[in-house]
Amino acid sequence: MSERRPTLRERRRSETRRLVQAQAVRLFTDRGYDAVTVADVAQAAGVSAMTVYRHFPTKEDLVLIDQPARLITERVAASSATQPLVRRVGGALVDAATAMTEPGGDEAAPGKQFLLDCLRLMVSTPALRARHLDSQYALQEAIVDALGDDQTDSEAAFRARAATSACLAAMHTALTRWTEDNGRTPLPDLITRALTASFGDEAVIDHTADAPGKRS
Repeated sequence: MSERRPTLRERRRSETRRLVQAQAVRLFTDRGYDAVTVADVAQAAGVSAMTVYRHFPTKEDLVLIDQPARLITERVAASSATQPLVRRVGGALVDAATAMTEPGGDEAAPGKQFLLDCLRLMVSTPALRARHLDSQYALQEAIVDALGDDQTDSEAAFRARAATSACLAAMHTALTRWTEDNGRTPLPDLITRALTASFGDEAVIDHTADAPGKRS
């Protein structure tokens, strides 16, 4: 079955959302988050304030990027349940970072510089740090659901949440280093290093393991 193609209305909605967010992040970066209003963003994007709110219910939402969560949960759900939890989650984090920042990754990715700008804003703005924590909790729960463990088993649920939160903490450390380094070191490499420092080789993914001709 072929994948459903987005309708013209859906494409236009996505284009408007990307335009609004791009203008918002540009203004926040140039003037400072607190100095920019939603009306300023609407004017820069050439839309009404109501349109901005329709796509982004709060001002903080203008700096959040939903795509990484989708990429991560898709990869977690597709991973083998026979692998250790930290390898399933860690591998998904590395793969999503590759798709978001490396050439030839996800075509809809907003781009490396845009990601760096968003991360800098989140680090430097108290209101955005709080909103980021909320989004991280939502991501943790989405990953736990994608792992597919029996949530009625309290011990299994505990292990899944513990492994996921630890992996996300390692990723946060990598993201902080990435912004400090101005993106010079590839983000997937930093996440891999952070995971290895936290869990050892158990969290390291050998992407060549399933390649043709690879012998175990």
